[in-house]
Amino acid sequence: QAQLVASGGGLVPAGGSLRLSCAASGRTFSTYAMGWFRQAPGRDRDLIAAINWSGGAAVYIDSVKGRFTISRDNAKNAVYLQMNGLKPEDTGIYYCAARPGGDADLGENGYTYWGQGTRVTVSS
Repeated sequence: QAQLVASGGGLVPAGGSLRLSCAASGRTFSTYAMGWFRQAPGRDRDLIAAINWSGGAAVYIDSVKGRFTISRDNAKNAVYLQMNGLKPEDTGIYYCAARPGGDADLGENGYTYWGQGTRVTVSS
């Protein structure tokens, strides 16, 4: 059974950094695009970054550009989100997800596998 497990969340002060990891098991996701979603308190879950199947292309929403970096290691069947310069508005539950098709874009549809979420809290 395919599974994604997100980890690495925590409590950090504003300006701090965290690295989220998403470990996949049960199947290879090397042909899938991977995305990180964020659900801020009281808000919908939104896609914030996506990476294509090879790791050669990535996209970000404007509010995280230059601060967050998505990457993947297909040999380890894993995807990562390096978050620097964290702000209180980055607080939320972060989910990794996989979408067949392989391209990186900010479309939120088509994600078929989801991790359980990891909580990030940024204090001011």
